[in-house]
Amino acid sequence: MAEKRQKAVDLSHHLSDVSRARATSPLKGMAKYQGRPGLISLAGGLPSEAYFPFSGISGDALVADSFSLKPTEQESSISWFWKLFSRSNKEKTNPITIPKYAEHPAEDVNLAVALQYGMATGLPQLQKFIKEFVEKIYQPAYDDCTIMMHTGNTDGWSRCMQTLMNPGEYLLTEEWTYPSAVASSKPYGINAIPVAMDKDGMSPVALRKVLAEWDTTTQGKRPHVIYTVPVGQNPVGSTMGAARKKEIYDVCVEYDLVIVEDDPYFFLQQGEYVPKASRAESADTTSEDAWLAGLAPSFLKFDYQGRVIRLDTFSKYIAPGSRLGWHTCNPMFAERLERQGETSAQAPCGFGQSLVTQLLYHWKMEGYTRWLHGLASQYKIRRDWFIDCLAEELHLEATTSNAVSFWKDCVVYDAYAKRSNGWMMSEKDSVGTKMLSFVPPTSGMFVWIKVHFDNLPAYRRGREGEESPEIQLWTKFADAGVLIAPGWFFAADVENPPTDEMEGHFRVSFSNADFAALKKAAQIIARETDKFFKA
Repeated sequence: MAEKRQKAVDLSHHLSDVSRARATSPLKGMAKYQGRPGLISLAGGLPSEAYFPFSGISGDALVADSFSLKPTEQESSISWFWKLFSRSNKEKTNPITIPKYAEHPAEDVNLAVALQYGMATGLPQLQKFIKEFVEKIYQPAYDDCTIMMHTGNTDGWSRCMQTLMNPGEYLLTEEWTYPSAVASSKPYGINAIPVAMDKDGMSPVALRKVLAEWDTTTQGKRPHVIYTVPVGQNPVGSTMGAARKKEIYDVCVEYDLVIVEDDPYFFLQQGEYVPKASRAESADTTSEDAWLAGLAPSFLKFDYQGRVIRLDTFSKYIAPGSRLGWHTCNPMFAERLERQGETSAQAPCGFGQSLVTQLLYHWKMEGYTRWLHGLASQYKIRRDWFIDCLAEELHLEATTSNAVSFWKDCVVYDAYAKRSNGWMMSEKDSVGTKMLSFVPPTSGMFVWIKVHFDNLPAYRRGREGEESPEIQLWTKFADAGVLIAPGWFFAADVENPPTDEMEGHFRVSFSNADFAALKKAAQIIARETDKFFKA
């Protein structure tokens, strides 16, 4: 017998003033009468489905096992053009179709419903699939968790922020964080308080210190909301495991905090990087259930009180343009988020909802998990390839960091200019100037690189009237044909970033460019960095 779970506790005191003031939309409130046998509805301003200019929509869906669990660089680098037009690499597809009308409209996706004005909660068929998915994969620790659709995690966070916080309040987040989350809160007078990180993400010790030392007299109301990207942490690429999440959650219970878990990279967990020379060539033979069981769990697994609002999205697994995702949270938060949605975006786009829903029902749960497993393998090979390319262009030395930073106890790769005699050197040899360092990401899409500007020639350091060394080197990369993201973008507190003036950072994405382009990018990064440090 399954363990009995309690229902969510009352967390209504976390609601913002605006959220408390939201009432049910007068028009949406009539929806409870829809579906009654014999009802003639003349109340709403709904256009007739007969006038929708689509009798059906269809697409060719890739089969769920399209991506190998043992991909090679050559397979992964084949362009979509050649996959589409080369007979030897033709993709395997199955047609999916959504008709305008369905014999069983309550069970089957149809355009008469999907393209009509709908509830902010999303299509019932999609909600049903997602509810089963959440229970299977994330295993919430309380009984009455609820699903609420949104139009992608950026929208999902915006709704959370407005639902939970008033102007003048603060939110807690990692010292390096997703910049759009901070930028979207600032116009509402909500500012971020950075929490120090270690190799596992946000530090519970640092979090407790911020909360325990908060002075309400001088600082105002103590923060009661955490925003976190725990898997594939954006930008540093770390993965917060079960033990760390439990520690963070316990602090949140003690200090009565709500956690907004923004987790777009959850299924792109790749494990530790292994250098090419030591890498075993073996296929991933784990079953889908075993693969899922090996993933770091969601905060939901430890959330026995309902104080987590989890944000999921199809952007990284289906397509960003679908603009579709969902909240998982307690019923009270879901109801408030629904009130906000029905007077703003209303329901997510019916075309996107109907196609994604039909795809999921076509694949079924087993097929979708196989698809996700294949994607994780693809991104792992991309990560490995890009780091391998850096190793070809730079002299890399692996060390275990003892520095007091979020890299403490991590395997850090320090990068020097490539020596003519190759990788191996005697102990007496000098490796030259340390230019870059990075910790290979264990999840996500990014490599976070530190630049040691303290090793620049003295005359190059922070000359008056010049841009910072970080921006100077970033400009060199861009002029040479590689665009990456400057590190200062990602500081929770841009005015006081968690670094000294002689360090810089860059976030490099390996997710989109083909393999030849990634190799060329590594060559340019190595060449321009070496030139910059020698100038």
